Amino acid sequence: MSQKNIVDWKTITAFVTDAFVGVGVPREDAEICADVLLESDKRGIESHGVNRFKPIYIDRILAGIQQPVTRFEVIRETPTTAVIDGHDGMGQVIGFKSMEMAIEKAKKYGMGMVAVRNSCHYGIAGYYSSMAIREGMIGITGTNARPSIAPTFGVENMLGTNPLTIGFPTDEDFPFIIDCATSITQRGKLEYYARIGKPTPAGMVVGRDGTALTNTEEILVQLNTGEAALAPLGGIGEDLAGYKGYGYATVVEVLSAALQQGNYLKALTGIGEHGEKVPFHLGHFFIAIDTEAFMGLEEFKKTAGEIMRELRASAKAPGAERIYTAGEKEWLAWQERKDVGVKINDAVQAELCKVRDELKLSQYTFPWENE
Repeated sequence: MSQKNIVDWKTITAFVTDAFVGVGVPREDAEICADVLLESDKRGIESHGVNRFKPIYIDRILAGIQQPVTRFEVIRETPTTAVIDGHDGMGQVIGFKSMEMAIEKAKKYGMGMVAVRNSCHYGIAGYYSSMAIREGMIGITGTNARPSIAPTFGVENMLGTNPLTIGFPTDEDFPFIIDCATSITQRGKLEYYARIGKPTPAGMVVGRDGTALTNTEEILVQLNTGEAALAPLGGIGEDLAGYKGYGYATVVEVLSAALQQGNYLKALTGIGEHGEKVPFHLGHFFIAIDTEAFMGLEEFKKTAGEIMRELRASAKAPGAERIYTAGEKEWLAWQERKDVGVKINDAVQAELCKVRDELKLSQYTFPWENE
């Protein structure tokens, strides 16, 4: 990818922030939204970064199904727990404030948990675990989503991609963060495949007749019409333990709905009874665990680091160059990108220009526009 397709971090951060402000998000909240969005690109997870800026956030605000001004309402609270109603505001803001609250509770009582209802897409889940890690804590989060995954032995999309994300500090340069969907792939990755014209690998998506689907653009339509569903982690059926992914997706669904009495399964389609777009009313949960409440942060980091190093030093498969631990590849991606910027493909270039022009942010000229 040429230098004309790369925007430096300062410019893209300012642009995304100003664009959020341009559609009604208060500047302080816009800065949070931009930070969460671009954290994904910094970690090399393009499926949740700038690729989703316009279709998932800007367009939903303009369509009236997501509120740019977030009302963060505490419904119920104890010293270690809280229930939040986000009133369909900005998911990143709701997520940030919720994990912040969980961390503060953990500082006082060793553990804190916050459950959320009526939220919107909150971006990269690992961002919130990282918030806890920076405070020397274990951070756990999950969210439900519009129906995409079929249960084992089923073909109907019932569960969301429902990431279960856990992160903790180590004594290394980077923490451990496992941040992934409970399906083999997620809708954001398929959207990315469609943008670059890549077919979906066989086995990731199942059709109503039980066969694997590979036409990415058709799959994205069929996921909405119910003609296709994502396979859970492990794959279709039980031979490769797809029931495990199905089970973990269900755990996330329950923790994202039952504690806070929020919506779940087919109530999360974002489509009303007459086919109109409606708010998604998503649920999330956030857990912070203070390592100092156990045997101490430094002891925890040392043991965690030793486990990571032993795993990476174990015997490699023939032809394999190295073994990674979760969060390592993302850290390496940032080392490569921190002094360069974010890569923007042709489709997203057009979207960014469209957002800029419609919001009259004429102070921005992108590299691909320079001859």
